[in-house]
Amino acid sequence: MGDLVIGARSGAGEPEGPGRRAARSAESSAPSAAVDDAAAQTADEQGAGAEDSSEPSRPETGSADGSESESPATPRKPRSFWKELPILIGIALILALVIKTFFVQAFSIPSESMQNTLQVGDRVLVDKLTPWFGAEPERGEVVVFHDPGGWLNDEPSQQSNNSFVRGVQDVLSFVGLMPSANEKDLIKRVIGVGGDTVECEGDGPVKVNGVALNEPYVYPGNTPCGDHPFGPVKVPKGRIWVMGDHRADSLDSRFHMDQPGGGTVPVDNVIGRAFVVAWPISHWSTLPVPATFDQKGLAAAAPMAPPVAGAVGAVALLPLVRRVRGRAEHRKES
Repeated sequence: MGDLVIGARSGAGEPEGPGRRAARSAESSAPSAAVDDAAAQTADEQGAGAEDSSEPSRPETGSADGSESESPATPRKPRSFWKELPILIGIALILALVIKTFFVQAFSIPSESMQNTLQVGDRVLVDKLTPWFGAEPERGEVVVFHDPGGWLNDEPSQQSNNSFVRGVQDVLSFVGLMPSANEKDLIKRVIGVGGDTVECEGDGPVKVNGVALNEPYVYPGNTPCGDHPFGPVKVPKGRIWVMGDHRADSLDSRFHMDQPGGGTVPVDNVIGRAFVVAWPISHWSTLPVPATFDQKGLAAAAPMAPPVAGAVGAVALLPLVRRVRGRAEHRKES
């Protein structure tokens, strides 16, 4: 019996009672609580490490509605062609006005007085820049000039009878895109300048300072004098003598000798030199100075000035030369 009891107790430990069960429960729960604390601590350390290893915080970009957020600049929408057209037209008109005022202006040929060099309706371009620098007209040039007075009294107006067309013409003439119809301007060839003596007797030729001109530009069938011989005429300083190439159909200097200036034109009235026929294209040509105006003896009065000045200077120095020579002879004798 005792063996059974002993046998029953073998390998089992002390008998459990209520107090012992509670004690064992407390002992068994202590390691479990420590394990739980260690696990919690490990979880906390892992959580902290996860937070440290997360992506760096982004800078604040503004409020949630994005009102202060930066956005890429949107390209400006180009202006429409119709909005830019008035600006372009204005710039073009200003440039045309400047060019007309200071550089080049177009003129229309209204008559036959310059045939065959220029035809009725031709458009010529006139250099207005050179006179601004003090250049004066030269022999052989084709020039445009204001009426010196009484030359165009009988010329009819070239303006249109249509008021709208007349208004458009006035605007285009103002900016230089169209020749003016109401300005009294003439175009002729310069034959003599200030100080020259010009003349033409009988059938010619025209002479400048006694030198005959060879004028291939004169209208076929005309004589150099036309039907109105003249001269000799002394051209005053600051004035020019002009003639049309169509000598039988040009009311030029020959026909105004009874007016102030004796038919000559003030240099101040000259607008500029016509240098090219620009329109129509079929008539395009330049207007150079004919070779006959390059003759050496044409300006005979000018080359005489240096010899005369030299002679006057020699006469003035003659007493000084004699004095120096006398001193030299006196030294030789001593």
